[in-house]
Amino acid sequence: MRVHVSSCLKVQEQMANCPKFVPVVPTSQPIPSNVPNRSTFACPYCGARNLDQQELVKHCVESHRSDPNRVVCPICSAMPWGDPSYKSANFLQHLLHRHKFSYDTFVDYSIDEEAAFQAALALSLSEN
Repeated sequence: MRVHVSSCLKVQEQMANCPKFVPVVPTSQPIPSNVPNRSTFACPYCGARNLDQQELVKHCVESHRSDPNRVVCPICSAMPWGDPSYKSANFLQHLLHRHKFSYDTFVDYSIDEEAAFQAALALSLSEN
């Protein structure tokens, strides 16, 4: 699936046209406690908050390029399959290679991995 996503012109076109998440107006509504925040993240090095995925990558490359500490990827740990205790040996390379796109664009969190794989195969076959 990753190979397909990285080489598919339709996927790349859709990614280029996706709007960046920006809140429209502040709200007094509480954030539901049972829904994980997969939109913004804190920097695992310095704790800078409310960074979307692209901002987190940019921030870490600009501010923490030479930091040798092993840290937990906040993007991965927010995912249903993420391990909140796993520390990346090379976090910057992990960010640059594993988080080139937003999971929200391509992942249906309500289905399991096998169902997602089958849906991707069916969609891929139907486009030919």
